[in-house]
Amino acid sequence: MTNKILKIIIILIFIGTISFGLFFDYSQYFSFEMIKSQHEKLNEFIKLNYSFSIVVFFIIYIIVTAFALPFGALKTILAGALFGLIPGVILTSFASSIGSTLCLLMSRFVLKDYVEKKYSKYLEKINEGIKKDGIYYLFFLRLSPIFPFFIINLVFGLTKMKVLTFYLVSQIGMFLGTIIFVNAGVQLSKINKTEDILSIEIIVSFILIGLAPLIIKKLLERFKK
Repeated sequence: MTNKILKIIIILIFIGTISFGLFFDYSQYFSFEMIKSQHEKLNEFIKLNYSFSIVVFFIIYIIVTAFALPFGALKTILAGALFGLIPGVILTSFASSIGSTLCLLMSRFVLKDYVEKKYSKYLEKINEGIKKDGIYYLFFLRLSPIFPFFIINLVFGLTKMKVLTFYLVSQIGMFLGTIIFVNAGVQLSKINKTEDILSIEIIVSFILIGLAPLIIKKLLERFKK
């Protein structure tokens, strides 16, 4: 199979999943209300098929993240509701990082050559910044709930950041958010909607934590000069 055919297949899968979602309305099957209403039934099934459920959930989580389907927060809440805090955090932390890395690789494979030809001058400047401070930028973006993760995955796929670096920074940067959303799933009965999970104070705190390493680096550079 040539690269061109493989690229077309990946693009068609992306378009197909988005179109399918728009046509059949994913939200009715993957909503907060659905999780609450089906919680007991799902828990009964998991008790009888625990190992199988973990493997299936892990694989589905990776696929959903890799293909940028819009269930990020809900699938993390679901992990807490079904598996508890520690298993839920472990499952989602690794699955989200692996899925994000696969999304980056697909973006790099499908789009990078085209974007480099079209916007080579801009990419050169961006890659200079990524080489110098890319780790700090990615860490900040991972901690900032205002930036959709699938966009971060796709955009960083167009840069020259090393795949292992992207994976490790993503794993660390998404960890705090993972704990908060998984814990929300554990406390499912006390929460009525996803907006109750992230207050303005928590969002601002995340942003400040994400900015801290970059600010410290800049201050140290100035101090050395």
